[in-house]
Amino acid sequence: MFLQQLVNGVALGSVYALIALGYTMVYGIITLINFAHGEIFMVGAFIGLLLVSFFKVNVFVAIIGAMIFCMIMGVLIELIAYRPLRKSSRLSALISAIGVSIFLSSLALMVFGADAKGFPDGAFPVHQIQVGSADISTLQLLIIGVSAALMMALEFIVQKTKIGKAMRATSEDYNTSALMGINVNRVISFTFALGSALAAAGGVLVGVLFNAVSFNMGLMAGLKAFAAAVLGGIGSIPGAMLGGLLLGVSEVFGVAIGYSSYRDAIAFTILVLVLLVKPTGLLGQKITKKV
Repeated sequence: MFLQQLVNGVALGSVYALIALGYTMVYGIITLINFAHGEIFMVGAFIGLLLVSFFKVNVFVAIIGAMIFCMIMGVLIELIAYRPLRKSSRLSALISAIGVSIFLSSLALMVFGADAKGFPDGAFPVHQIQVGSADISTLQLLIIGVSAALMMALEFIVQKTKIGKAMRATSEDYNTSALMGINVNRVISFTFALGSALAAAGGVLVGVLFNAVSFNMGLMAGLKAFAAAVLGGIGSIPGAMLGGLLLGVSEVFGVAIGYSSYRDAIAFTILVLVLLVKPTGLLGQKITKKV
């Protein structure tokens, strides 16, 4: 029983972590909470669904296609909705983010309708693997494996590449980075592209897991992922991963012990309790940002 629920929680938490990484990277670079990020997750799910349903590609190709599409969309959103407001108040950028979120969900409602759409049968062959007393599905292993691979790839990009070094420098000091010759606009666009790609992968994985894709699926997923980012320490990439996993496991175990009616409240209750003890989150640090 414990192992079964633990695997369920890690699979769900892996998706929360993928979405939370987008929030935390964008905040770390330009101190903006991108509230349209949940809708990018939703768009990625729909793109994956279209690729599987109409182009008959497998799930892995659908994930890659959704990631490419949402990378482009993330860059365009930053260029159109956020860049012109970069020197305005943070409230203006926040309102713009909420406006983009509403626009994307309303557009999805107009295009795809209000009913949830499911992936075709056999989109991913599901088999059960008996491990002790737990029945682990190949779909859960897919989610955990893909999520882990993407997180390791992100960590490699941030720590070992030239653009990753530029991202870390821009996060430390925006203006000094520009004076040192870093193309800050390109770094910010790359950050949006990277975060959007991770959210799109999470959208396809969730769509396959629950076999349901709807126009409003990004709302609660986005809020929980934001909670995960804050829980782990907003601006911290390892913190976003840890926060996502903790929320996923806590939510699944809360449902398992009989609190299924409060599954959405569990995540935010944990968030409040942690922030009362450590306001910067589990792995976050109190940093004075130089602007």
